[in-house]
Amino acid sequence: MSNVFIAFQHNEESRPVVDAIVADNPTAVVTHPTGLVKIDVPNRLQIRRETIEAQTGRPYDLQQLHVNLVTLSGHIDEDDDQLTLSWSH
Repeated sequence: MSNVFIAFQHNEESRPVVDAIVADNPTAVVTHPTGLVKIDVPNRLQIRRETIEAQTGRPYDLQQLHVNLVTLSGHIDEDDDQLTLSWSH
């Protein structure tokens, strides 16, 4: 079992995205390397637009998360409603 991960700049704009990822991925492990928030999840990590909107109380375009994205690891599957990182094809 391999982890996928995503890391964001540690700032207020990233907070609801991180909270949404943790809500949707119960096995997520969050660490705080200097200036970053890194989230590791075994095999598959999903980011859902709907969950971020619930955190912020307003519409959210998933493309906005790229502004604070630093790095990620895993195969990417992305559309307007979700972004998934996984090691399966």
